[in-house]
Amino acid sequence: MVKKYVLQLYCSASFLQKNSTAQRKNKENDNVVSDEKNVVKSDQQWRELLSEEEYYVCRQQGTEPPFSGKLLHNKETGEYVCTCCQTPLFSSLNKYDSGCGWPSFDAPINDQAIRYLEDLSHGMRRVEIRCAACDSHLGHVFPDGPATTGERFCVNSVSLIFNKMATNDE
Repeated sequence: MVKKYVLQLYCSASFLQKNSTAQRKNKENDNVVSDEKNVVKSDQQWRELLSEEEYYVCRQQGTEPPFSGKLLHNKETGEYVCTCCQTPLFSSLNKYDSGCGWPSFDAPINDQAIRYLEDLSHGMRRVEIRCAACDSHLGHVFPDGPATTGERFCVNSVSLIFNKMATNDE
C-alpha cells in the first residue's frame, strides 16, 4: 500500500516538473522568431488532405492502437517529419524501443519543433505533444525515458512520415 502511494507521489511530482518544463519551453518558443511556416488550414482542407485515420489522430487527438504503427520497428537512419506539414520533428538517432507499442524518442529534432500542452483527458494528467508548425497531435511525453534525457516522446506512427537518409550507394 505504501509503495503504491510513493509511486503515485513520484509520478505526480514528475508530471509537475515536466509540466513546468513544458510551460517554460512554450514560453521560450513564444519568444523565438523563426522562419518556420505556420500551417493553417480549414477543417475541410485537413479532411481532404488526410486519410480517415490520419485525420482522427492528427486533428482530433486520437490514438492508434498500440503495436499497430508502421514505424514502430523502423531502424533505418533518417528523419521523421509531420504527416500534416512535413516539418522535421524527430531524428532516428533519438529513437529507441521503449516497449510501449508506439515509436519512442528521447528528444525532438530541435526545441522549436514541438509544442507542449497539459492534457487532463481520460482522468489522467499528461503532457501532450504537437507539431509546432501545424498543431498536429503527435502523442505524449513522459518522464520515464532513457538516461540520455529522462524523457519518452511516445508518438503515433500515423502522425509521422519517415524520410530515409540517402547513402553514398544511392
